[in-house]
Amino acid sequence: MKTIVLASQKGGAGKTTLAGHLAVAAEAAGAGPVALIDTDPQGGLAAWWNSRKAATPGFAAIKGTLAETLAGLAAAGTALVVVDTPPILGDAIAATMAQADLVVIPVQPSPHDLRAAGATVELARRTRRPMVFVVNRARARTRLTVDAALALSQHAPVAPMLIEDRQDFRTAMIDGRAAAELDPESKAAIEMARLWTYLAERLEDTQHG
Repeated sequence: MKTIVLASQKGGAGKTTLAGHLAVAAEAAGAGPVALIDTDPQGGLAAWWNSRKAATPGFAAIKGTLAETLAGLAAAGTALVVVDTPPILGDAIAATMAQADLVVIPVQPSPHDLRAAGATVELARRTRRPMVFVVNRARARTRLTVDAALALSQHAPVAPMLIEDRQDFRTAMIDGRAAAELDPESKAAIEMARLWTYLAERLEDTQHG
């Protein structure tokens, strides 16, 4: 079983939207069974999942510690777990990151977000977990987006595809869907499928690395 933890000190980076969409994309790609875990007290991912009509991905409440919950999911045959986290850093987030096979750090291409990314990177480094940046809610072909990707690449790998600021992502989240479930041919759906393919390759690298 593989575990992805989405983490960012900056609120509004899009962790919850990415978590739900990546889980749906992974299931669609045959990487399931997939389970979601929401460690954010605001419960945005849990609320999204509770609105879903589709049977997958699954959702797991934490029973005992996160490590114990993950062990139970692995024993039950879960192939992938996607964990959403609150926009804070500290010992609790470090303990969550420590359970990750890959830490995904979404960053919007703005000066405030870039400054905040450093603290998340340092925490991931302390836990010695592989990490990757996702430039999220971006506008393609703008100088700020290009500069953001370049700056982030000095600290960790950056996903080669942008996740653009698209209405489909927001619309889908209203009633528990993903963009691909609104329109499988939409640009939003294609971006997320490509991102999942890239992250799956990174996960495979962690297995053989």
